Amino acid sequence: MNKSFIFSCLLALTSAGVSAQTEVTPYTPGITPEGITYYLPRTELRIRITATCVKYTPGDFRQYSERYLRLGNIPKDAVTTWKIDDVKIFTEGVPDESKVFSIKLAQKTSAPLAGLTKSGILMSINAQATAPEAIPEMPKPVIVNNNLNPRDYMTQEILTASSISKQAELTAAEIYDIRESRSALAKGEADNMPKDGEQLKLMIDNLNTQERALLQLFKGTETTETRSFDFVYIPTEDKEEVLFRFSKKLGAVNADNLAGEPIYISIKDKHTVPTPAVTNKKKKEVMDVRYNVPSEVEVKIFNSDKVFASGTYPMGQFGNVEHLGAELFNKKMETQVFLNPVTGGIEKLQLPEPSK
Repeated sequence: MNKSFIFSCLLALTSAGVSAQTEVTPYTPGITPEGITYYLPRTELRIRITATCVKYTPGDFRQYSERYLRLGNIPKDAVTTWKIDDVKIFTEGVPDESKVFSIKLAQKTSAPLAGLTKSGILMSINAQATAPEAIPEMPKPVIVNNNLNPRDYMTQEILTASSISKQAELTAAEIYDIRESRSALAKGEADNMPKDGEQLKLMIDNLNTQERALLQLFKGTETTETRSFDFVYIPTEDKEEVLFRFSKKLGAVNADNLAGEPIYISIKDKHTVPTPAVTNKKKKEVMDVRYNVPSEVEVKIFNSDKVFASGTYPMGQFGNVEHLGAELFNKKMETQVFLNPVTGGIEKLQLPEPSK
C-alpha cells in the first residue's frame, strides 16, 4: 500500500495558562484541542493466493481417437481444474479507530514535526520517516495458450471430406504419414535428405508441429491461466476459522460458498508482551505521546491436508499501548522517534548529543 507523508509543523501556542508540555488526548470530534491528530495502527494481514486453472476442451474427432489412433481415456467433456500453487502472507498497518490521539503543542514543546502516513498513522516525531516497503502489486493473470489451429495443417482432401468420420480417418492417415516421414529422416532413409544438421532439425521440427496440430483434433487442447487472489484479514483475538474456500472447478471463493473446500486461518498470540497492570481510572491520565508495544502472533493458513503458509508477526492490536515521557520533548532535548507504521512500535529513539 503506497504511503505518503504529511509533515505537520505547528507553532507553539502563546495563550496564557497553557501547560508547558506536549498534551496527548483521545480524539473526540469537536472537542479535540488544536494540534496534530494521529492514529496508532492495527496490523492487517493480506493473504495472497496464487492458483492455476487448466481448461481442457475436447477435440472435434475425440470419438474417433480410439478407432483410428488407438488413443484411450480421452475425456468426453470440457473440464476446468484449479489448484493452489502458492500462498504468501503480507502485513500492513491500517488506522486503529480505538487509538486516535491529538498532540496539543505548548510553549516549551520541541515536537513540532510529526510524520504521518496518508491515512494518518504516526511514523515519526522530530524526524522525517522513510516510506514503508509497499506490498507487491497483485500480479496480472498469465495465460498460456500454445494451441495451434489444426485447419492450417489440413490437406485439401481432409477439408473437403463429406463427413466428420471421413475427415477423422483422413487426418489419422496424415498423422501416420508424418510419423513415417520423420522416422525416415531420423534414420537417413528419406528420398530427399537435408544437406546439413541444421536443415534436418528444421524439417523434423516442422513435422512435429504438423503432428501436434492434427493430434489436437483427437486429444483436445489445454489452456493454462495463473491468477492471484487477495484476502484481507484483521486479527483481533486467538481464533481458528475459515478464511476462504477453494473449489477445483471454481478456484478461490468466499468462506460462505459451500462449493469449495475450507481453507483455514489460525491466529495465536504468543503473549510476548506482559499484560499491563490495572490502573485506577479516576487517576488523571498522563499526557504524552503514545506508541504500541506489539506482541508476536503466530499465523497459519492450512486445510485438512497441508499447511500452505505460516509465520510469526508482530501486531499492534496485540500487546499494549505505552507512553513516551513528556520530558523527552522540551527545548533542551529534541528527541527523534521513529515508529513502525505496520505495528506502531518504536523502531528507533535517538536522543540528542549532549552539548559540550
